[in-house]
Amino acid sequence: MTLLPTPSPPGEPGRTLLTLPPEVDLCTAPRLYARILSVAHARRLRLLVLDLTRTRFMDSQGAHLIHDVRRLLRPHTEVRVAALPDGLPSRVLTLTGVRRDVPVYEDTAAALTS
Repeated sequence: MTLLPTPSPPGEPGRTLLTLPPEVDLCTAPRLYARILSVAHARRLRLLVLDLTRTRFMDSQGAHLIHDVRRLLRPHTEVRVAALPDGLPSRVLTLTGVRRDVPVYEDTAAALTS
């Protein structure tokens, strides 16, 4: 599993998009957490967007992952999520309450520019 950060849009340094894998669960969350924090700290981000639009399965470990990343990176880095409205990740974020604390957008373009 490799997370490749998308470069910041021209003229907008400090913004990074990370596309998460098709499955975020107990097996993948610890490695994702370490990789996300590594990228965030190396780039001194102001905005981190976690892209779940291609994620088909996510359990509560994915919600914990997003919550923990947000908590650790605050207040210097804003964390946003892009997730399909009808997708499982969006439902998990709603059911676990993470959506109250982390803004969720329908696509990555909206998450990067809002």
